Amino acid sequence: MIVKPDADRLAETARAAAAGGKLPPVDSWNPPFCGDLDMRIARDGTWFYLGTPIGRAPLVRLFSTILKREGERYFLVTPVEKVGITVDDVPFVAVDFERAGAGADQVLTFTTNVGDRVAAGPGHPIRVERDPETGEPAPYVLVRRNLEARIDRKSFYRLVDIGTHKMHAGETWFGLWSGGAFFPVIPAAELP
Repeated sequence: MIVKPDADRLAETARAAAAGGKLPPVDSWNPPFCGDLDMRIARDGTWFYLGTPIGRAPLVRLFSTILKREGERYFLVTPVEKVGITVDDVPFVAVDFERAGAGADQVLTFTTNVGDRVAAGPGHPIRVERDPETGEPAPYVLVRRNLEARIDRKSFYRLVDIGTHKMHAGETWFGLWSGGAFFPVIPAAELP
């Protein structure tokens, strides 16, 4: 029997799954699809339910722990149900970062709007998309389980201040080092 999506029931199941303090194993859960829930994550990281912002940060954090991406769709998943939600861009926003070390030995550790902390590196790459019309950069870092955070503007400006040049794919790129990996931002020839 497929149940109708219900945010309160999802929150209760998520609380039980997160009781041990670890992220629930949503990748191993494959319950039946129960339909879509009127829940949306805006580009700025604000979570909405029934058109109203969810103002309780602990509840947003709780929902974020049961978030799963399959292809281009996002779902809240428990062992017994899976409901679709809308994500305008990516589900998280990297609101700050800390830098340890320098140059190729540095590690950039990002903090998201839902409290995740992730050190960028080969398992958590940084990528930068550019708007084809305006050229405006949109930087992201992989947080967990195929879920990304958009790096906020103030953090991106700070990252640009510590960037460096390196040969990459046969040309000189401006980019960032973290966790022993170089992440290209823009070809040096395109810098103003």
